[in-house]
Amino acid sequence: MYENAFNKIEKDLRAEEGVANELDYVEQTSWVLFLKYMHDLEVERADRAELNGEDYRPIIDGDFRWDKWAAPKKDGEFDHNTARIGDDLIKFVDDKLFPYLASFRQSATSPQTIQYKIGEVFTELRNKFRSGYILRDVLEAVDGLSFNTQAERHELSQLYETRIRRMGNAGRNGGEYYTPRPLIRAMIKVTDPKIGETIYDGAVGSAGFLCESYDYMRTDKLSADEFETLQTKTFYGQEKKGLAYVIGIMNMVLHGIEAPNLVHSNTLNENVMDIQEKDRHDIILANPPFGGGERREVQQNFPIRTGETAYLFLQHFIRKLKAGGRAAVVIKNTFLSNADNASIALRKELLEAAELHTILDCPQGTFQGAGVKTVVLFFEKGAPTRDIWYYQLDPGRSLGKTNPLNDDDLADFVELQRSRATGAKSWIVNRADLDEDTDDLSVKNPNAPEAEALRSPEEIIADMLARDAETAQILEDIRGML
Repeated sequence: MYENAFNKIEKDLRAEEGVANELDYVEQTSWVLFLKYMHDLEVERADRAELNGEDYRPIIDGDFRWDKWAAPKKDGEFDHNTARIGDDLIKFVDDKLFPYLASFRQSATSPQTIQYKIGEVFTELRNKFRSGYILRDVLEAVDGLSFNTQAERHELSQLYETRIRRMGNAGRNGGEYYTPRPLIRAMIKVTDPKIGETIYDGAVGSAGFLCESYDYMRTDKLSADEFETLQTKTFYGQEKKGLAYVIGIMNMVLHGIEAPNLVHSNTLNENVMDIQEKDRHDIILANPPFGGGERREVQQNFPIRTGETAYLFLQHFIRKLKAGGRAAVVIKNTFLSNADNASIALRKELLEAAELHTILDCPQGTFQGAGVKTVVLFFEKGAPTRDIWYYQLDPGRSLGKTNPLNDDDLADFVELQRSRATGAKSWIVNRADLDEDTDDLSVKNPNAPEAEALRSPEEIIADMLARDAETAQILEDIRGML
């Protein structure tokens, strides 16, 4: 049922001139889904309050309730006579609904409340529907979706994830929002978060790390207190970009986290020297953006100054981690070997401040549309690095849009990492054996079969001349037949 509804919504959006691409699709689907989710949540809370003989004051009230403007009902059936449509619907959404919801940002008692999240979402978003008739069709399709049970939310979250993945594959701009979920799940299995620990992602994007961690930690055996801890005191994130922030909140909501602890801010504006113990977390899982080119005033917040965004994030993560805390961070593989001062200094800091116990070398094509190779750094804050276990991931095929990374590809890595076993794809490097000046961490598999020796220039030239002579003779033979 849900798949059909999503397909219908997508079909409707293709006809909407204000929705131009996959990013717009996810953005505009998000705000409609969010308001339907809020309606179902409020109905559930009102019913619960009535059973307990308590009063319930709705968050979204009056004409702005879903069942007033989006899907008015009469005797349980959709009321076409009172439903807004066409220009009236667009005017209501643009001039009244969005400003009303955006005002929650000022009236909320705390940034950690659902009211504040609503205010931020509708401050960041703009309605891109131009046709009130198409919006009416989308509203009716979404009204048929239910968020009442965990199973329903799970199915909806999977469909939403599919759209995020397609957005990530749609082009360069979308790719920054999507980290392959099999890679995320492998990183979570290695770090193995427990109830009571906090998990942080300072470049949260679509919140894939936090959502997958929630799925990993949520079991039927949790007590009510443990579930409350998981809901409210476990997952934390920051995101600079408005669309990513909105998608991240919606993704967490669909996974069952009612009021996500996400903050809309630039993580790198925080001076790392000001981070205190109360600001630190037990686990960090992240895929910070590569490249960038941060302004000088941002670089002033870090002891190792560089325009490379990922290097600034790594410094942030090292200091944001509690003593004994565990981290798994995706970064370009050039970090391991670059000879510039910032790269060398950052490698030395990481090796001294934490135990870098594992490096996962990812193959080309792990990230769709990205031309860079990546590695995952697994480290624990506290004692300095003694030795590093490397694993060279080789799925035995070329990765691409039609042949992406899957969980089976990473099963061997996850299994061997527990014992740090060595083999054809894995080996250990002692820190004492690293170059003392550069601490070069390049991936050099000592167990890989030796490549054939390269031919000498003389042999290459001789082969080229021989082929040229053969080609000339063929052409002469053809001329003789004319």
